[in-house]
Amino acid sequence: MTDRLRYWGLLSIAASMTLCPAALAKDRRIVTEPVAPHDVCARPVPSRKNDTSTLQDAIDHCPAGAAVYLAKGGFLSGPLEMKSGVMLWIEGGATLFAIPEPTAYDTGLGYCGRIGGKGDGCRPLISFSKTRGGGIYGGGIIDGQGGAPMVGSTETWWQLARRAQNEGGNQNIPRLIQIDHAQDITFHGITLRNAANFHVAMNRVEGATFWGVTIDAPADARNTDGIDPGASQDVTITHSFIRTGDDNVAIKAGNNGSTRHISIIDNYFGWGHGMSIGSEVNSGVSDILVHGLTLDGTTSGLRIKSDVSRGGLVERVTYENVCLRGNRWPIVFDTRYDPHAQGDSIPTYRQIVLRHVRGDKGALMMRGLDQKHTLEVTLDDVRFADSATWQIENTNVILGRSGVSPSLPGRAAGPLPSGLEECAKAFRSR
Repeated sequence: MTDRLRYWGLLSIAASMTLCPAALAKDRRIVTEPVAPHDVCARPVPSRKNDTSTLQDAIDHCPAGAAVYLAKGGFLSGPLEMKSGVMLWIEGGATLFAIPEPTAYDTGLGYCGRIGGKGDGCRPLISFSKTRGGGIYGGGIIDGQGGAPMVGSTETWWQLARRAQNEGGNQNIPRLIQIDHAQDITFHGITLRNAANFHVAMNRVEGATFWGVTIDAPADARNTDGIDPGASQDVTITHSFIRTGDDNVAIKAGNNGSTRHISIIDNYFGWGHGMSIGSEVNSGVSDILVHGLTLDGTTSGLRIKSDVSRGGLVERVTYENVCLRGNRWPIVFDTRYDPHAQGDSIPTYRQIVLRHVRGDKGALMMRGLDQKHTLEVTLDDVRFADSATWQIENTNVILGRSGVSPSLPGRAAGPLPSGLEECAKAFRSR
């Protein structure tokens, strides 16, 4: 782990115990820092071979409210299924490694580790399916080994993903953690790294907290999203460090349901594709708060992306106290993410507010679909370098009292408030 990651871990420990006041947060729960479990039901010892059956047996026999505790050492495992109320506690100095063996994750059709017409041929390393309570705690590591050669091959999971992109087709690669039809799931202090595919994917989750989590993957590792809340509600991601080869966080809402009441508070994003909403927003995304976010070197910064093949209503999204540096596209609100897409699922973005946002150079894009389907965006105290360029099309921009710089085409910048040094301090402290 780099010195910067260690430092960020210290910041997480020292963070305040309670989040912003309820009036600020969009997550409707009162979220406080999770507490480590008091009871330990099992203390498995690594075998240096395959620990899957030992770990699964410990989880299966652990009572709700207790934890399976992994002390120092390296554990090697294939897919694990979590149980309601049971916690996996990985102590500092312990690492759970994912076995890079496609047959271990295969869903039964023999597709895992191959390129095919579909990409759902692998089970995840850790699954929370129809569970309530429980989660993953501790200062240890879960390593997906995305860069390790697959058993029986010289190719890694990441190389397979890149080959699928170049040759066409879908890679069948396991996600690190899948949370599906679950409630009240908690992650605290854990490091997730080198996932073969998404690090954390969520579907129909009601109540989830990610506090002091570190997610780390190479910038060129394809489809290694950090945390993707989909069809979910009442989710908080806070005091976390995320850098990946794809979206740092991506809020999605495909045909399986809407996503709403999400709080992204006091986080640091390194390389990756930024703080994203979309591209699937068919069922609607609403009531999102992004507060106290630093985006350092992400290709995109604040991004809402969709098109007519998967569009829908995105509304009541607030970004405030955001620092951006070294981003190619610091702001991208785009309804034509795939310019060749066809369909009648119109992307509509409204009640989007940017307040106290600071950045340097880059392209600032806001592009509505057409004059009948314009974007509605409010900018209040939004400041970028003079070299930054606005690209605005089919967008109704409302300027707040403190204005915007550089000025919008044909509009005045507004007064320059004090406090511009605060964003630079956020970068210097990392």
